[in-house]
Amino acid sequence: MMNIWTITLFLLGAARANEVCYDSIGCFSDDEPWAGTVIRPLKILPWSPEKIGTRFLLYTNENPNNFQILLPSDPSTIEASNFQTDRKTRFIIHGFIDKGDESWLVNMCQNLFEVEEVNCICVDWKKGSQTTYTQAANNVRVVGAQVAQMLAMLQLNYSYSPSQVHLIGHSLGAHVAGEAGSKTPGLGRITGKIQGPVSPAPEHVRLDPSDADFVDVIHTDAASLIPFLGFGTSQQLGHLDFFPNGGEEMPGCKKNALSQIVDLDGIWSGTRDFVACNHLRSYKYYSESILNPDGFAAYPCASYRAFESNKCFPCPDEGCPQMGHYADRFAGKTHEEQQKFFLNTGDSEDFARWRYGVTITLSGRVASGQIKVALFGDKGNTRQYNIFTGIITPGSTHSNEFDADLDVGTIEKVKFLWNNNVLNPTLPRVGAAKITVQKGEDKTEYNFCSEQTVREGVLLTLTPC
Repeated sequence: MMNIWTITLFLLGAARANEVCYDSIGCFSDDEPWAGTVIRPLKILPWSPEKIGTRFLLYTNENPNNFQILLPSDPSTIEASNFQTDRKTRFIIHGFIDKGDESWLVNMCQNLFEVEEVNCICVDWKKGSQTTYTQAANNVRVVGAQVAQMLAMLQLNYSYSPSQVHLIGHSLGAHVAGEAGSKTPGLGRITGKIQGPVSPAPEHVRLDPSDADFVDVIHTDAASLIPFLGFGTSQQLGHLDFFPNGGEEMPGCKKNALSQIVDLDGIWSGTRDFVACNHLRSYKYYSESILNPDGFAAYPCASYRAFESNKCFPCPDEGCPQMGHYADRFAGKTHEEQQKFFLNTGDSEDFARWRYGVTITLSGRVASGQIKVALFGDKGNTRQYNIFTGIITPGSTHSNEFDADLDVGTIEKVKFLWNNNVLNPTLPRVGAAKITVQKGEDKTEYNFCSEQTVREGVLLTLTPC
């Protein structure tokens, strides 16, 4: 017996493909892989450029708060603007139900101005995104062609190389970037921040490594909101694919009952931050990474489970890439064309974290309890982090890793504490004969020693050996 998908695809395949053409950006059909598939069963054509109403909003270091409108069909709008051909250009492209003059896009531009002189262009296609998800996913094709048209105009009229261009796309905006990249040979970079298709898709209809010289992807919502549906995907889409916190559930984004019952086309209406928290985290991580060049180090690892089991520390000899703005510093350093990287973040701003590995050799009496350490450096100190819980045996060695909310710099001392919260009339004393601390990124090791022991709840300071 044929199932419902087989019947649907048979009927769709029987229908002739339709096509629509628009001046200067080409033709678009509703044939496979854009329609008539399990992932995209409905035959829908993209809207016209006029109906989508795409705008290119230019912000620069000279006009950080007020945009200038650029038209890909009119080079004079470039000449009349603050666009500088001796600077890189970064396009920020929003996704489903969003808009190009939303505060997060402008804030990202302003963060960029803190670290570089750049042309920052927000691509506003809100009329084409504020519709059903299926229609918006098809409108992506026209918006991508319009971005490519802008890049072609810059190259033709101003000899502006596509290698100087970076497309930053969130949600369906990542696929706008992919569409533009597939039409623009030599494009420098694409950053995709959580992907639009809700299931694995062929390269023609999603971002892939061939779309730019360097493609990096941040996954923050690979889990399903509804069975077999989710905003994101765990599919590898770039040269570097980053999975912060495992790529599914972000700290501070607890799934709720509402997210399980709303449908995909209605999920964003009035509940964006409430329901789609995981989905929105990716652009927040990227924006913060601009101002934190070393706060989002990501570790190559087979899986998040392996990463959490302390099997992927420290960084390999070639180092670790930074998720976000500075990921391109790692271009060409991987052994594989595509690779997965994992890291943890904070549960709210500031999201940046620095990973440390600690190994403790215990001394003193046998006891049971919990061992904690705090690191003190020339840039500050951490809170106490748990290293071991169980039977404390002199001479035994225990290791753990943790993600601190600051880089302490050069580590100058370590404070050791043990507790068991059980009354013990013998008042046992426990110490740390040696503590080795390693920074994950540069693999630097610091050794600290002490011959002392302390009672429960008393801090012991270890100094360099």
